[in-house]
Amino acid sequence: MSSDAPVGARPPAGPTFFGHPRALSTLFLTEMWERFSFYGMRAILVLYLTAAVTDGGLGIDGSTANAVYGAYNAMVYLMALPGGWVADRLIGARRSVLWGGVVIAVGHYVMAVPTGWSVFAGMTLIVLGTGLLKPNISTMVGDLYERDSPRRDAGFSLFYMGINLGAFIAPLVTGFLGEKVNWHLGFGAAAVGMTFGVVQYVLGRRNLGEAGARPADPLLGADRRRALTRAGAVTVALLVVLLVLLLAGWFTVNTVVNLLTTVTVVVTVGYFARILTDREISGTERRRMKAYVWLFVFATAFWLIYDQAGSVLNIFAAERTDRNVAGFTFPASWLQSVNPILIIIGAPLAAWLWLRLGHRVSTPTKFAVGLVLNGLSFVLMAAAARAAVDGNLVSPWWLVAVYAIQVAGELSLSPVGLSATTKLAPVKYASQMLGLWFLATAVGDAIGGQVARLAQNWSQSTYFLTFGLASVLLGVAAVMFTRQIRGLMAGIH
Repeated sequence: MSSDAPVGARPPAGPTFFGHPRALSTLFLTEMWERFSFYGMRAILVLYLTAAVTDGGLGIDGSTANAVYGAYNAMVYLMALPGGWVADRLIGARRSVLWGGVVIAVGHYVMAVPTGWSVFAGMTLIVLGTGLLKPNISTMVGDLYERDSPRRDAGFSLFYMGINLGAFIAPLVTGFLGEKVNWHLGFGAAAVGMTFGVVQYVLGRRNLGEAGARPADPLLGADRRRALTRAGAVTVALLVVLLVLLLAGWFTVNTVVNLLTTVTVVVTVGYFARILTDREISGTERRRMKAYVWLFVFATAFWLIYDQAGSVLNIFAAERTDRNVAGFTFPASWLQSVNPILIIIGAPLAAWLWLRLGHRVSTPTKFAVGLVLNGLSFVLMAAAARAAVDGNLVSPWWLVAVYAIQVAGELSLSPVGLSATTKLAPVKYASQMLGLWFLATAVGDAIGGQVARLAQNWSQSTYFLTFGLASVLLGVAAVMFTRQIRGLMAGIH
């Protein structure tokens, strides 16, 4: 089969959604509610972990809480790999999205139980559910377009707006309930949001036609039994490792976080090695995967900085910003809504821009712009940290400006990266490649969680300036290698 063949089955013709296939509306709304639950919980997670026990929190120190946050985000995206495999080989993308949504909802309901253990148990379920849902719903969006269609980037940008609509609303709801009323009530609101998402997906399934209905490369007979046996063996092995850690007295938060970080990096290296050495993919597909390695490294560096908004920057908002407006101190987590509302405004403009520019601006160049802007946001954050010394509270407009710069970078990289992944993917690894794209976020978050520990030991201005300048320099390097990367992409723009 040609590597340029369309991915998956087309949905039926009929009414459109802002000029795009009607099926996009179902996927748009499902992802919106899933992101409501995800970002709603994430907006208050670190604040809950660091809050004093007397205030209903867990009383964990900031360094450990930042690392937990990074490891949790990493696991959410790491599980996209097995989630993509389950869709490709066993049950198809459509059922993977459904069951993933159900498990996510259950996880949030568990977190709503007012006990300390419930948070970590719920997070585990959310990790498993998101692994099934996240890569496969994006694969289904890719199924709606020809592989190299200029409308593809525009469609992903519109889909991305749905993600950020949920992300905008969520902190306003869960942040108020969590910080002002009860932390677990905030987690419960996230559960209700995911429930809405599951219901909407079931009701809108008629729009999807055959998209995602069947596995792309199904396992049958003995191969299927062998794969399920191996999966069971891996699960048992993981449980044994956890039991050994528990019995040896090593089962601490920091031990688990460090272990998860190591696993994330090792799995990433191993997965790339597997694809690049697979004899069943063509020479052209292998060249494109080598180009993808570059894009992956750039994306990892981007998310390492960007996703600290929910940890380091969230704590900065809680402790070092003046949030009093007319006598009301608004929740620190409300500032987590700034980023998505700016994306909601900017996503249609980005969709129009990429459609207008067509193939004149290459994917590597867009990635380079994202890295430079991301770095500049941390340089500005260094100035904010310098102003917030000796107990001074700074205006929250500093954070608003930082998020605005980051949003411009994200719109240059993230939706474009999703689209590039579906275009560069070898046919054999269609859904799994979306998992690999999310693995860039996993590695960035895992390493970022460890890096964020430095924010508790270095001066904050030094911390932000160091990593900001590093991102800018990497962006400049990306520009220098653009021609070589485009050559490896073999005709894909």
